[in-house]
Amino acid sequence: MFCSAHDVLVTTAVSLEEVFKALADPTRIAVIERLGVGPASTSELAHPFAMALPSFTQHLDVLERARIIASHKNGRVRTYQLTPEPLEVAATWVLEQRNHWSRRFDQLDQFLLTMNDPNKKDTP
Repeated sequence: MFCSAHDVLVTTAVSLEEVFKALADPTRIAVIERLGVGPASTSELAHPFAMALPSFTQHLDVLERARIIASHKNGRVRTYQLTPEPLEVAATWVLEQRNHWSRRFDQLDQFLLTMNDPNKKDTP
């Protein structure tokens, strides 16, 4: 049975639109890449960026709303970690689109080869 990204979204309650919105910013992509190494505190994540902390935490909020990252607080330190499921949903959708268009281009290629085949017999 065919399982679409929509089916995956229903079961995980992740919005594909929110995931792509979260991925649409270089700062947030850099945060995701950093969290791919392991958990980090807000200050560790903010350190490489030349922006005010409130502006940076807005990026973290976008990622958290999209469920790409999760946080927990221990005392005064908030630590973030990557939650890969939403990225897997997006990857599944992209792969489905790639497969669909690959099949369509293969069909077009086959059609064009058939049209240009000099050995093809014309059908009345």
